Amino acid sequence: MIRKQSISWLFFALLFIVPTQEPVIQTGMASYYANKFQNRPTSSGEKYDKKAFTAAHKTLPFGTILLVTNLKNDSTVLVRVNDRIGTNKRIIDLSRAAAEQLNFIPQGLAKVRIETVEPENELFEEN
Repeated sequence: MIRKQSISWLFFALLFIVPTQEPVIQTGMASYYANKFQNRPTSSGEKYDKKAFTAAHKTLPFGTILLVTNLKNDSTVLVRVNDRIGTNKRIIDLSRAAAEQLNFIPQGLAKVRIETVEPENELFEEN
């Protein structure tokens, strides 16, 4: 039997656990993880995988999907936030796979634009 109090708590929890996110657009520098971080835990608890399309951001919630555009060559990639970036001047750190798709491995850094994306019908899937 479900009590009225349980339903009230469930409703309250859902309001705060599943926040609606305003669109975010930022421009700045991106870097990528060195190979030495492979299989090390990220801030979210999952292990870093250089072949996955993931990223670290200072404040966006884990699981946020971002469209990242390399402003030098207009290449794009979708990534999922699963880690935190420290207090530095970069706006995002990308997995090696994401950096390869954006074509900036030799340079190490790239000027990028990041935009939050709302996933629709599970369209975003990692390889």
